[in-house]
Amino acid sequence: MLFLNDINTRAALTWCVTSSCLSCLDKITVTGIRFVLTCVMTSSQKSPRQLYSAVDSNPLSVYVMHPFWNFVVKFLPTWLAPNLITFTGFMFLVLNFLMLAFYDYDFTASSADHDHVPSWVWVAAGIFNFLAYTLDGVDGKQARRTNSSTPLGELFDHGLDSWACIFFVATVYSIFGRGDSGVSVVALYYILWVVLFSFILSHWEKYNTGILFLPWGYDISQVTISVVYLVTAVVGVETWYQPIFWNFLYRDLFTFMIIACSFAVTLPMSLYNVLNSTLKHGSLYEAFLPFLSPCLLFVLSTVWVVSSPSKIMDLQPRIFYLMVGTAFANVTCKLIVCQMSNTRCQPLSFLLLPMTAVVLLALTGVAINETLLLYLWTAFVVLAHIHYGVSVVQQLSSHFNIFAFSLKKRIGLTAAEV
Repeated sequence: MLFLNDINTRAALTWCVTSSCLSCLDKITVTGIRFVLTCVMTSSQKSPRQLYSAVDSNPLSVYVMHPFWNFVVKFLPTWLAPNLITFTGFMFLVLNFLMLAFYDYDFTASSADHDHVPSWVWVAAGIFNFLAYTLDGVDGKQARRTNSSTPLGELFDHGLDSWACIFFVATVYSIFGRGDSGVSVVALYYILWVVLFSFILSHWEKYNTGILFLPWGYDISQVTISVVYLVTAVVGVETWYQPIFWNFLYRDLFTFMIIACSFAVTLPMSLYNVLNSTLKHGSLYEAFLPFLSPCLLFVLSTVWVVSSPSKIMDLQPRIFYLMVGTAFANVTCKLIVCQMSNTRCQPLSFLLLPMTAVVLLALTGVAINETLLLYLWTAFVVLAHIHYGVSVVQQLSSHFNIFAFSLKKRIGLTAAEV
């Protein structure tokens, strides 16, 4: 179900054809979805050249970060594969998540009566977060610099970005924690969903318009988060206990900024861009179809949170966040495949059916140990998502006759031999 090979459904592959290109036609299947890529093969290179359509109008990005990234990319060796840069940046975020999980597993370390996270951890978190952000900014520039842009690169980049949401949200949460001056684990759960839906809006836009409108909030949030980590290392988490004015705490500012950015900026701009363009998929029903699986995932997970017999969110918030974020990333990756390939989004994700069964087991008391059930289900979701990602990368690498993490070309392999 998660593999791409389907020789019986081989057909046209068309990424972007120019007058100087030879079209390479083929078809592959991704998790049961027909993946029609549009690719360009030059007679000399025999490799795909992808045209990437995106709009980035954020002043911080345009006037500060892009000039900085253009400067940084000049120091990268030309043999360094863009996908390796992308993956390295992603692993910095995973490292932050694991590091904070070690020192603050249940998000209580920032409370007044607990041992706080060491200052050096916040310094490392700030550096790693900014490195991840920088590498995410230079990977595409390295691809164009080395003439190695491919559909695999776009899918790899945005696929890892979708999974990264949970890692940086959970890491930031450790600054405020769940104490009296912090944010409750249930409130953070809903904040996480605001972040996740803000992310998928950009790819929903591209699914409907063919253009990826990069959200303003991303650049601002990444720079701010990196600075806050470093400030926390200097002044300590106690600083965030103090009200900014009256009874308005920093945790309130944190919550307000995320919600306001999403509902006052990201959502209106997304709706405007989609509703004021020619819909690629014909009707409003088809246009909003990609939201079905994410909404069902939200309903299932929220029912579990609200009705949990053992109050699972209070017991295992970090694992629950990881489960939700990973399941969401899996759903989003399949939307990214559809918007890249200009194919119809399938209404339901395969993960929703077993998750429905898991939630029923938890709520009916059939599963005696709800914590164990959560751990097992989270392990399954993570492994299933990794398996999906590895399968996609392997099959697309073979199809395009390239290596995922090297600029060297495969020798003696064709798509028909895979």
